[in-house]
Amino acid sequence: MKKSLLFVVSLLLVAAMVLAACGPKTEVPPKEDPKVEDPVVDEPTGLVCEEPIKIGLISDLAGPLQSYGDWMVRSFMLGMEYATGAAGSVGKKYVFAEAAENTFKLDDCEIIVYVRDDSSNPELTTTVANELIDVQKVDFLVGTVSSGAVAVLQGLAEAAKVPLIVAPAAANDITGISFNPYTFRVSRNNYQDAMNECVALTQQYNKFIQLAADYAFGHGSAAAFRDACTQLGGEFIADDIFAPATTTDFTPYMEQIAASEAEAYILSWAGAGFISLVQAAADQGVTATKELGTTFIDNLMMPVFYSNAIGTTAGIVYHYSVPENPINQYLVDQIKERYESVPDLFDADGMNAAIMVIETLKKTEAKVDPEALLAAMEGIEFEGPKGKIYIRPEDHVAIQDMYILKLENLTDPAALFYTYVDTTRPEPPCLLPEAMKDRCGELPWGSLTGN
Repeated sequence: MKKSLLFVVSLLLVAAMVLAACGPKTEVPPKEDPKVEDPVVDEPTGLVCEEPIKIGLISDLAGPLQSYGDWMVRSFMLGMEYATGAAGSVGKKYVFAEAAENTFKLDDCEIIVYVRDDSSNPELTTTVANELIDVQKVDFLVGTVSSGAVAVLQGLAEAAKVPLIVAPAAANDITGISFNPYTFRVSRNNYQDAMNECVALTQQYNKFIQLAADYAFGHGSAAAFRDACTQLGGEFIADDIFAPATTTDFTPYMEQIAASEAEAYILSWAGAGFISLVQAAADQGVTATKELGTTFIDNLMMPVFYSNAIGTTAGIVYHYSVPENPINQYLVDQIKERYESVPDLFDADGMNAAIMVIETLKKTEAKVDPEALLAAMEGIEFEGPKGKIYIRPEDHVAIQDMYILKLENLTDPAALFYTYVDTTRPEPPCLLPEAMKDRCGELPWGSLTGN
């Protein structure tokens, strides 16, 4: 029995082996070589430029308006630093005598700022602008202080198809009869000065007379004051008086003002001549019999020019103590730290010009062909030391806040002379030449009434 059982088991084992030998073979998958991943290449983020972007900054750094020019340049560099996030190649304090250029970095874009002095001389403006355009091949021009020099710069910029950002020159003509599509501005114009100032003036006086410099800035300012103050009820009791910008003896002009029945005299003057003008006003009795009805000026000249005006209220384009925003605070802190001073009248313009350049490049994704730049700059809005700046697309006027302040003292070592009264945001008329009137759209043309 046991033998029979053993025989059966053996037979089953043999059958199993035969079946296994006849069945399909089990294939072993071949070993794969380890997969080598391609190296990860970081794609550049932000803006990328194949060539450096170039800015030509023209200012008065050795002429009659040098103080204005110095403020413009220092604040432009601070604006570039603020907008790009890092100081330029020269470090934290820019000094023109030590370096004629300063290089910044925005993402993967190198931005070179070339600085040139024109000393408010239109012939020199032409020379340095041509060098910046033809030799340096700049993509933007920025400047300059003198409205007369800007008039030359506008034509050169248009011919070369290089956008020009005007600062701090104020003449109406820049974005008026001299307008071209390549001219923009961050500085206010005469009309904005007048509209802001006349709010204060017409609440204090009724009868006015004017003295202005005999060039574009002065003529534009006088026309704007006459229009703006008249709209608010003021009366001009004599024709406007114009004196050459090189005047050193103001006696004959002050004699006319002294003989008038005006309660206040409005001055439109810039730079040289202030001290002799003030002396002539005192000598001819104007200071004693008429109120000075003009905008507050820079910190340095206020004690000279307004010594008899404590308690008066007037307009001003900018004073560092007024705007409350992070950008203005940055400007104040950095000028105090690096220049041992405080921002002055046109520091906001310089910083705004730099911020406008950077915001334009962000909109174009660093493209610098003229068509892309112009399209981005028209209607652009950005934040600056004075708050929001809006570049009006019709005429490229910069709509911005302006201020009315009361003069309290002239002795504060930090130039804290004022108390705050009000903020205005003047919308001036469109002053384009008649042939371009259609660009003005719904804006009043030629004057505040549109007549």
